[in-house]
Amino acid sequence: MKFCPNCGAKLEEGAAACPSCGEPLPVVIPVAAADPTDHTAEFTPEDISENKVMAMLPYLLGIVGVIIAMLAHTESKYTGFHVRQYLKISVCQALVSLASTVLCWTLIVPAAGAIALLILFVIRIVCFFQICRGRAKEPAIVHRFGFLK
Repeated sequence: MKFCPNCGAKLEEGAAACPSCGEPLPVVIPVAAADPTDHTAEFTPEDISENKVMAMLPYLLGIVGVIIAMLAHTESKYTGFHVRQYLKISVCQALVSLASTVLCWTLIVPAAGAIALLILFVIRIVCFFQICRGRAKEPAIVHRFGFLK
């Protein structure tokens, strides 16, 4: 139930003014929450469309793709964004692999490491399809890591 902010009278749904005092009611416009991990608006549409293929290379070719993308399109901020996201994923993969190797004598750590590596692989696939859609969204899980901003 809504009440008039001026006189406190009960208001009907959808009323534009208070039936008692005639005070016009403020219009509330819902605002969509912005996704803090979506950086697409920071890049020009030209940069995105011209550099999609270069942004895909790290996810397809690994470190060779990073080198090619950085040498070929050093001025593209969109490509640089995706190179950094790929490097975050790669660092996480290296750390999980290292932990699994060091603790290989246990059964749980290598099994958990294999699951974590599978999840990181799926994240790489999702990132690839984000590029196909022309998006610049930080990947799930690794976006919380503060390095390579």
